[in-house]
Amino acid sequence: MKLTVINSVRTNNFNDDLLLQKISGLWKDASSRLTGQDSIVYGVYHTYESNYKGDYTLSIALEDSQNQPSLEIPNNAKYEIFNVDTADEQGTLNTWKTIWEREESGTLNTAYTYDFEKYYPNGEIEVFIAIK
Repeated sequence: MKLTVINSVRTNNFNDDLLLQKISGLWKDASSRLTGQDSIVYGVYHTYESNYKGDYTLSIALEDSQNQPSLEIPNNAKYEIFNVDTADEQGTLNTWKTIWEREESGTLNTAYTYDFEKYYPNGEIEVFIAIK
């Protein structure tokens, strides 16, 4: 799957004092560029330093190719898919907490290649975690 990158940021969930500002700024910038778009939007986590506690890059991307910087997500990758409770204001964060808890307990064998949040035009959100 080839995705066109709108914008990216490098950060860390636990050691970056500007984490929330970086991510909210990234989405704000991307949203201004995506006005009027009725397509699936991706939040792609990649270029992991180690695991979810290390540095990573978050890119906002679309499923099209317009000679823009792009990410190529391998078609043969295996994923576990998590549905986000969009009725919960903290649904996405709570989904990530569940993913991290499962990893810590050994019930999720994360590959740390390309993970992504998939935002559908109807408001649904899924989180795809690459697994070994």
